[in-house]
Amino acid sequence: MATATFFIPSVNVIGSGALNDAATAIAQHGFRHALIVTDKVLFDIGVVKQVQELLANSDVQSSVYHGTHPNPTTRNVREGLEILKKNGCDCVISLGGGSPHDCAKGIALLATNGGDIKDYEGVDRSAKPQLPLISINTTAGTASEMTRFCIITDEERHIKMAIVDKNVTPLMSVNDPHLMVGMPKGLTAATGMDALTHAIEAYVSSAANPITDACALKAITMIIDSLRTAVKDGKNMQAREDMAYAQFLAGMAFNNASLGYVHAMAHQLGGFYNLPHGVCNAVLLPFVQEYNARVASPRLKDVAAAMHIDVSAMTDAQGAKACIDAIRQLARDVDIPAGLRDLNVKEEDFNTLATNALKDACALTNPIQGTHADVVGIFKAAF
Repeated sequence: MATATFFIPSVNVIGSGALNDAATAIAQHGFRHALIVTDKVLFDIGVVKQVQELLANSDVQSSVYHGTHPNPTTRNVREGLEILKKNGCDCVISLGGGSPHDCAKGIALLATNGGDIKDYEGVDRSAKPQLPLISINTTAGTASEMTRFCIITDEERHIKMAIVDKNVTPLMSVNDPHLMVGMPKGLTAATGMDALTHAIEAYVSSAANPITDACALKAITMIIDSLRTAVKDGKNMQAREDMAYAQFLAGMAFNNASLGYVHAMAHQLGGFYNLPHGVCNAVLLPFVQEYNARVASPRLKDVAAAMHIDVSAMTDAQGAKACIDAIRQLARDVDIPAGLRDLNVKEEDFNTLATNALKDACALTNPIQGTHADVVGIFKAAF
């Protein structure tokens, strides 16, 4: 087995009351002025103010950038960096889901490394650690609060750049389920399916190892057990907390085993059409695994077992099919669109989308390294 390196923030606070604990820890680090990177919704509903008050109680000042788009852009990074420099901030706090976290990573990376965020597309392109980043999570899906992945949309090329860099790993992650109660059903479903995609792609990845396997399988079981309830009853705190743990476990898995064609392809859909990332993943996941099953059926059979399916009398191929059927059933149960046609994706764009998907850093660890025609074929199947 090849050498494995395990990346994770040095401090991770999970559970009810985590936000209060985090505010104290931020002050103990000696930070004096934080840039809070968030979005307009969290700003408007008062969550940002709540965090600012907690920081003020610990003598930490804060400035706010709340212009983050659902798919954060190079412009968002530039705008946030300007506010950071203007106010002399010594740390960054991301507040929200994957979009504010990724935007904050871009800002914190440029604050110490300089240049343009496009300079860091790819794997480990930066020379210096980023400005200290504390990531406070409000969704249960992306796990960006604890990963070395940063996805930024290049508005000129209409692609999502995958920046995979140990230096964008946050100093601290915070998952307080009370911050997730307000998520609407659609966002709960999309982010939950994103977490499931992380776990499954990490488990079938060519870079998987025993640690990532354990994290991925436990995450899959918890998602199968909790996501439907979290979507149906958003105030069910047990389901919310279980999903917070599940998405974190899935993050531990993919942060170290990486991902595959689902993410490589979904990034292109998000960059091209500005579509929700979790929904794109959920639509593509069963089709990519049908493609992967020719080499990964034993692993997909393990995934089926983690979904509480009795696979004892099944062949590997039967187990893989049962897994894919269960993915489709869960997606239906939480009202995910059936195909790319429902997302207004255009068939004539498949060639360009496939070309860019194969250049995405996430494609490198797919269990099969396919051709351009293979990837176009998956897009067509998912249409």
